[in-house]
Amino acid sequence: MKNFFLAFVAIVFAEIATFIVVGKWLGVFPTLLLILLTSVLGVYLVKKLGTKSLQTIQKSIAQGQAPGIALVEAFMMFVGAVLLIIPGFLSDIIGLMMFTSFTRNLFKPVIFMWLRKKMKNSQMVILQR
Repeated sequence: MKNFFLAFVAIVFAEIATFIVVGKWLGVFPTLLLILLTSVLGVYLVKKLGTKSLQTIQKSIAQGQAPGIALVEAFMMFVGAVLLIIPGFLSDIIGLMMFTSFTRNLFKPVIFMWLRKKMKNSQMVILQR
């Protein structure tokens, strides 16, 4: 919990520093406009890609396949869209990375390893009905 708090504080300070640097470089109004545009882009992507991801998951289930990869990709795109909605340039960069297939493929093994670790330690239980 202590590490989470320290990481959160570090991210907030990094975002504020980035706001200051970009604000000096572009000016206040263009910086605010850029923040607003990335938030609108995040909302748009949540609506558009969320529906598409849900359809992919349903298609996988209908074909009798496990929707694991589709679920992880949908989760990553959702996190990316949320990061775009949150004001901040560093979060926007990470959010945009979640939408490109190349960087998503880099993050997938880490997420699967985390899930396997949680399941192995019995911290996560999957129920079948």
